[in-house]
Amino acid sequence: MMTSIRNLTRPWRPLLAASLSVALAGCGASDLAAPSSEDAPPALGMQEQGAVSWTLGARYDSTKSNISFQVYSKNATRIELYIYKTAYGASEHSKYVLTQNGTTGVWSTTVSAAALGAGTLYYGYRAWGPNWPYSASWTKGSSTGFISDVDANGNRFNPNKLLVDPYALEISHDPSNAQSTDGSVFASGPLYRHIDSGPRAPKGVVLAGDSQSIGTRPTRALKDDVIYEVHVRGLTRNDPSIAASYRGTYKGAGLKAAALAALGVTAVEFLPLQETENDANDNVASTAGDNYWGYMTLNYFAPDRRYAYDKSAGGPTREFKEMVKAFHDNGIKVFVDVVYNHTGEGGAWKAGDSSTYNVISFRGLDNATYYSLTSDKQFNWDNTGVGGNYNTYNAKAQDLIVHSLAYWKDTLGVDGFRFDLASVLGNSQEHGGFNYQRDNTGTALNRILRDLSPRPGTGGAGTDFIAEPWAIGGNSYQVGNFPNGWAEWNGIYRDTFRSDQNKLGSDTITPGQLATRFTGSADLFGEGNGDTRKPYHSINFMVAHDGLTLNDLYTCNSKNNNQPWPYGPSDGGEDNNHSWDQGGIAADQRKAARNGMAFLMLSAGVPMFNGGDEFLRTQACNNNAYNLDSDKNWLNYSLSADQAKFKTFTERLIAFRKAHPALRPASFYVGNDTNGNVMEQHRWFKPDGYVPDASYFDNGGNHAIAFRIDGTEFGDSASAIYVAYNGWSGSVNFNLPWPGNGKSWYRVADTCPWAETDGVSAVAPGSEVKLGGEGYVYGLCGRSLLLLIAK
Repeated sequence: MMTSIRNLTRPWRPLLAASLSVALAGCGASDLAAPSSEDAPPALGMQEQGAVSWTLGARYDSTKSNISFQVYSKNATRIELYIYKTAYGASEHSKYVLTQNGTTGVWSTTVSAAALGAGTLYYGYRAWGPNWPYSASWTKGSSTGFISDVDANGNRFNPNKLLVDPYALEISHDPSNAQSTDGSVFASGPLYRHIDSGPRAPKGVVLAGDSQSIGTRPTRALKDDVIYEVHVRGLTRNDPSIAASYRGTYKGAGLKAAALAALGVTAVEFLPLQETENDANDNVASTAGDNYWGYMTLNYFAPDRRYAYDKSAGGPTREFKEMVKAFHDNGIKVFVDVVYNHTGEGGAWKAGDSSTYNVISFRGLDNATYYSLTSDKQFNWDNTGVGGNYNTYNAKAQDLIVHSLAYWKDTLGVDGFRFDLASVLGNSQEHGGFNYQRDNTGTALNRILRDLSPRPGTGGAGTDFIAEPWAIGGNSYQVGNFPNGWAEWNGIYRDTFRSDQNKLGSDTITPGQLATRFTGSADLFGEGNGDTRKPYHSINFMVAHDGLTLNDLYTCNSKNNNQPWPYGPSDGGEDNNHSWDQGGIAADQRKAARNGMAFLMLSAGVPMFNGGDEFLRTQACNNNAYNLDSDKNWLNYSLSADQAKFKTFTERLIAFRKAHPALRPASFYVGNDTNGNVMEQHRWFKPDGYVPDASYFDNGGNHAIAFRIDGTEFGDSASAIYVAYNGWSGSVNFNLPWPGNGKSWYRVADTCPWAETDGVSAVAPGSEVKLGGEGYVYGLCGRSLLLLIAK
């Protein structure tokens, strides 16, 4: 059953619509002669990226005298390189014919840098193949040689379409932008196949390298992280503390590193930063055609130029690395959301018409290599709902994934990755179907682990890998069933606590289900069936970018996505949000939000929350704001008094988690005493102080549960920690258990509204209120949580 609160039917919005609004300049040809076969490049040394190496792409040699160009295509019969001195609206400066290595399928040429002259170099490829063989009489914009838009083997070659190099390290611009909103230039089919896309097409940028440092990487264990998921543009676009010219950029984000460190964040997880279709977002003040989240990747190597303050050639790369260094200097890891399940080329323009696909990059170079196709190879196999599956079971397509990850890790300095719709990476079929297989060593999931080492559970060098463990259809819902080494977004954690909070009387949640989620979801990640994963492989979250904010979860009874700009409209969105407005009572809404944040910080596993949840950010009940690039979707730092208090509450809860290793176990808790102090490592309690039996745990009519952790078994500064949760609507008395010899219980937090009179419901370290010892009776109001320490 699909329980993702992600709009998986979000449409591809892009390259259609109005006529080009600016005249194109200089479209005449000025081709230079292609080099003869004697000019074929010598063998090239491999580009080293840690343990992973490759030669593909465009790069200068060590003396900057020559530039090698290499691109893969198994099925092309001819590829030409087009060099441009102007990114948009001009014809090429020169062109060269590439030579194919029949064994590797790599096409290559080497060009003298002097012959190309000074200035930034842009480039793209034109490719011919079985469905469109080369003819010497072909000219740009003609149909000479054309046989079909797609042939029986899935080939979609079209020399009229200039193709972006999949290994380009930067991209000049997006297909759709302020200058060009007519996407038909990139389309195939009888009306569009003859249109030359060259002047308007995105182009690769030839980079000469840079010396920007990424700083010293944090080596913290994943179990000790607190993840902050945020959009790099939304983080600072509306922030008055950042210079106006830096807002919404990598540079601006780097300037927020110290503030996020002060909040307690240890890992920032950015929504996609690889080049995506978003240059047209600001064309008009509406959501029409906008792609704010960025889940339409055009290139897997290039940092998105739109987010750079310095948009010159090489600027986005340098500025991205500068941002990474700023976070590293503040002890914060940088994670990036990556989308290797589909690309931004999109699907068919017309349902059922196999001829009307966009040809921008991968599709025009080798469609059947880069995309998973239907059995007849006429259409994309679509397990994503947004344009068709990337061919993750193909070895060459996997190479691109691994090389891309290695580049972002080793060159750009990224510490970990969150993989969008990651079940697609476990597909064990190239074409004609979908079948997730966890233990198939040939899948991309296992290839990634083999080639790029996961970070050890104790910390150190390595990479943190986090999966969104679902897609659409088939056996793609795989929460808890990823290979060892993968952490996962735990959608079951989210749904369990949401239902218990907001659906009392309609959804049945047992104390046993709550207990399992509080302690790291051993049912999903515990040992068994060859699984050696640990609690920290559960990424616990109440909300994410995709869905309602934490505030809206407790203030909205349903989504409201059809509002006018700047709040929407946004189509799609999940209808089953497990949300509730708490009867419209503001104090209860804040209480519920405190509970939600406390669940995250007091559960075994790794907490993740969405940017702005620390101060109760709202999206006005829009739960699918993928296309909302407006000031109502950017973080707003003008806080009310209640928002400021909630931020302090969040800071103190994060600080408490970081100060207490008992909350961050490296292995699942055990229910016995392992150090001889007569206190179990972990023990459950009913409100009456007795240990619950199976009948209590399994009874959905019970709504209260408590637990105690022996801090001494974890080297904790607290001899014990006690958490009581009352999910019932009325107050419940909790009889406190033994805190240890000579110890008393002290209150750290009570999420009940009365505690707001003390400011923020959670006290600073050293200010805890002494209550008493074993048998002390604490009255806890309805739908609330209590946190105590023993000292």
